[in-house]
Amino acid sequence: MAIVVRMPAVMAGATEASLQSWLVAVGDDVALGQPVAEIETEKAVVEYGAEDAGTVAALLVGPGDAVDVGSPILVLAEPGESADDARRAADEGDAAAAGSRATDAAAPAPAPADPESGAPVLEATPAPPPAESAEARDETAAEDAPTREAPPGRRFMSPLVRRLAREHHLDLADVRGSGPGGRLVRRDLEGLLATTPSRGAAPATAASEPTTTAVPAASAGPTEAAFTDVPLTPMRRAIARRLTESVTTVPHFEVRSDCRVDDLLRLRADLLDQTGERVSVNDFVVKAVALAMREVPEANAIFLGDAIRRFKGVDVAIAVALDDGLIAPVLRGVDRMPLADVARATRDLADRARSGRLRPVELSGGAFSVSNLGMYGTTEFTAIIDPPRSGILAVGAAAPRPMVVDGELVAATVMTVTVSADHRVLDGAVAARWLAAFTTLMERPLRLLL
Repeated sequence: MAIVVRMPAVMAGATEASLQSWLVAVGDDVALGQPVAEIETEKAVVEYGAEDAGTVAALLVGPGDAVDVGSPILVLAEPGESADDARRAADEGDAAAAGSRATDAAAPAPAPADPESGAPVLEATPAPPPAESAEARDETAAEDAPTREAPPGRRFMSPLVRRLAREHHLDLADVRGSGPGGRLVRRDLEGLLATTPSRGAAPATAASEPTTTAVPAASAGPTEAAFTDVPLTPMRRAIARRLTESVTTVPHFEVRSDCRVDDLLRLRADLLDQTGERVSVNDFVVKAVALAMREVPEANAIFLGDAIRRFKGVDVAIAVALDDGLIAPVLRGVDRMPLADVARATRDLADRARSGRLRPVELSGGAFSVSNLGMYGTTEFTAIIDPPRSGILAVGAAAPRPMVVDGELVAATVMTVTVSADHRVLDGAVAARWLAAFTTLMERPLRLLL
């Protein structure tokens, strides 16, 4: 029996995603969990692993196609099943599903029963339904009658065929349907698609180019400067929507601390000299965030609307800058990981985030995020919480500053950190205790090696 693979909901709440590229071809054998496609969401490009094993019988969408979540994208043939049989079974299953939906929709509702006798109550003939356009009737008939012969002038086709015909401007007048009742299915278009260039993509390509307006110089008086309108990418649109939602619905408050990190920098240099292990300051920060969560478990929580969810393990989201935005993949179980493992796992996450090879499970989770702008020379900033997380730590650059230690003015290397917290989850005292625990860990870094 053919296996129809459908567009997955890569991220929570997603209704549509784009297939960026196929990692398999027709005829390839696919193992369970093997990456088969790269799928682009609003926030990232992720690899999608097969949830069934089989042989690729058909690729139903092409690179760049936007597909609704749940729509068929791939057909797998089981052992002993030919590719043609698998495609045919998938098409017939699509037609049967459409017919079942039509039957369910057309089935009359049972007549109401008399509450005393239980006998059906006869009602007056209902008024006729509102007028429906001819185009709407044709669309409904084409989808709801997959097995009967089409009347003259009417062509029945699957929803996928209808979309492909619209996008590629195909003339289907001479195409013979091989599905039930002469219904047009995906395989009937293969020859036509191979010889017809896609004309639907041209306007989108043009629309994606920045628009520059040159304003002619006026002979006198001020003139408007030239400008460039850069269309929003899906990632930039998602960032705008989510962070606007955050600042308008999440009650932020901030707490700030100066961490003296001279001992941490010496320990980092010793680790590199004695073990060759490359551990960044940010790796120490991520580990300290996790251990502070363990010391103040009330902070390791998120707001659910009608409850507060407290986590037992500690997952930390780490902001990674990309060319067209940023993404925060999640590192799991940081409180149980040795510092060297945190360093290696963080590098791996960042590399795969920049190359678009994150897994869906790495795009959600965790109660806290870490955003570090210290490498750009930023000494201090506040960050916006990324819902549903309840906090984000903004990390500035470590730089020499004057500091009073034991009553004496000394030069110290100081790093300013700022916690933005969700007041629905964290009270000021909880956030302050968490930040004090974090600061102590950064100033006594040997504890981060235990």
